[in-house]
Amino acid sequence: MHVHCLYSGDSTTTIDELAESIIDAGIDVVCLTDHHATRGVAPLAQALDAAGQRVIAGEEIRTHTGEIIGLFMTERIPFGLTARETATAIRGQGGIVYIPHPFDPMRRNITEDSLRDLAEEGLIDAIEVINAKTSLSSLNARALEFARAYKLAEGAGSDAHVPFAVGAAVAEIPDFTDAKSFLAALSSSTTRGHHWDEARPWTARIVPAT
Repeated sequence: MHVHCLYSGDSTTTIDELAESIIDAGIDVVCLTDHHATRGVAPLAQALDAAGQRVIAGEEIRTHTGEIIGLFMTERIPFGLTARETATAIRGQGGIVYIPHPFDPMRRNITEDSLRDLAEEGLIDAIEVINAKTSLSSLNARALEFARAYKLAEGAGSDAHVPFAVGAAVAEIPDFTDAKSFLAALSSSTTRGHHWDEARPWTARIVPAT
């Protein structure tokens, strides 16, 4: 539910590398959630089409108080809005508001005040209760506790910026056809994963300009 490629600007993973890793990991559906970009969704979907895997269009968006992911996006949302404005814009295009790596101070996590404000206003659909890049399991545990306190769907993601990390955390759900049925399926998810933050072996790389 949380994967990046070269269009994020902080990853050099190409579409072909990402597709190969998704196939190798045996993942049925991947949410491509690049920072402020959705350009990778169509080429990744094309690369995975023959193998039968699906791609959900996502975007990880920086707000004034931290990051929010929109899933099932049809239009890119600019960064720099408030958290409420961003969540409302995601909902406005029929998307799902998904909060990544909450409570993790080493990331651009949304502030706790803003997180609670959104939850109390009913502007969150799902919380990432396992983020594979979050080094302290206690922080993921806090996310799970928060999700259950506010009766939010529970998601998980590798937050992969390198191909080898794909699949380090996943949500297992029944099949779905659209955003509404995806969210309904996610309400009965089984999340699993482990910490993954290994360094990528260094090689000289040339990737397309993003």
